Amino acid sequence: MANEAVCIETPTEFARYTVADGTGIPLNTILQLSGDNTALASSANSEVFAGIAWEEKTASDGITEITAAINGVWDLTCGAAGVTLGALVSLSGANLIKDATEAEEITGDIIGKALEAGSDSEVIRVRVGRTI
Repeated sequence: MANEAVCIETPTEFARYTVADGTGIPLNTILQLSGDNTALASSANSEVFAGIAWEEKTASDGITEITAAINGVWDLTCGAAGVTLGALVSLSGANLIKDATEAEEITGDIIGKALEAGSDSEVIRVRVGRTI
């Protein structure tokens, strides 16, 4: 998968999610919640952030759980709209981020806080997590 997250400061908090056995998820993929405690790779705007895959999940390997990092500092790729310095960010597609909207802040779709500004396809640092 393109635009995987790159860990800059090691996370200290993790979550465990259910995944379908037939699903493959590469290491460092941004995950979305797709159901009750179930994660999938991010794919669109305004998805609920679940974390960043801390391990690789191979399709049809018999494993139905994945560990996700839910804090730390990461290099993430900006979507077409870019990102403003200091903005709260949300998902903008497969492993992409954008400035969060007010509605996304209310519904909890926030990934973290942008520590740099970035334009389309630029990689910037983001402090991920609930203690932003």
